[in-house]
Amino acid sequence: MDLATLSTLNAERAARRATILVTDVASGAQRLVKAAEIPGDPLAEALDRQLRMAKSGMVESEGRQLFLTVQAPPPRVIVTGAVHISQAMAPMAKLLDLDLVIIDPRTAFATPERFPEVRLVTDWPDVALAALGLDAYTAFVALTHDPKIDDPGLEAALRSECFYIGALGSRKTHGRRIERLEAAGFDAAATARIHAPIGLDIGAVSPAEIALAILGEIVSTLRGPRRAPA
Repeated sequence: MDLATLSTLNAERAARRATILVTDVASGAQRLVKAAEIPGDPLAEALDRQLRMAKSGMVESEGRQLFLTVQAPPPRVIVTGAVHISQAMAPMAKLLDLDLVIIDPRTAFATPERFPEVRLVTDWPDVALAALGLDAYTAFVALTHDPKIDDPGLEAALRSECFYIGALGSRKTHGRRIERLEAAGFDAAATARIHAPIGLDIGAVSPAEIALAILGEIVSTLRGPRRAPA
């Protein structure tokens, strides 16, 4: 790998953006494809498939054997709400290799005792998310039912390239949420990005079942065909 390619690869890694290094097995020739460049690349279908799986692999193109080395940032799930559902999500997310972060300024709820080995941020969401950053490998989940906590997080997520945005609540609750977001300047195309009611429709009732439905929808969105950035 030449110095320029290595420099670009490291810069993309630092910015939490995915890349794929395409290596011609026979000749050793290499080229780096950034995630944003995939749709216009001659290998777009193969590149997209490997990126969605987050796995490197061999492909054949026009009689050539090419090895695709995938560099994808570790996906994160940022949640507003140190609640029973997020408590259930924590061990499941760990098994799925999802980096879970809980934001909740209510320090009585956001405690290490309730969330062992989970990163807890007790700032208000606008402050916390400005520090954490939101990108195309981040899922944002709003679980508090408190507009003072959830809405600033949703607004930040809608302004970002988060691959998934979900919010807990009934259709009536979500309708009022949409009204508030529209008043804040978000149009219908933007608010349509929010998965609500949140999670896969598995008839979930308990906090653990709801957590499972949410994580299932997140994984499906992450590994399924990627949406174009808004």
